[in-house]
Amino acid sequence: MKINKNIPIPDNKVRRSYPYKDMEIGDSFYIDGLGLSVVCNNNYRYGKKLGMRFIARSENEGVRVWRTE
Repeated sequence: MKINKNIPIPDNKVRRSYPYKDMEIGDSFYIDGLGLSVVCNNNYRYGKKLGMRFIARSENEGVRVWRTE
């Protein structure tokens, strides 16, 4: 078996940018193809960082996020 060196590990994470900091209360955005639990974790993390609150609900094949506070 041949050993390979200096082969980079592929990045499996898709880096996404969400408009949390640009949202006003009542605004929403839709994320296609992610599970509710992943989005809720992001909502919590960014909400703590920005001093805002968000809520998410499953919609079609994705998730919709609203800013509530």
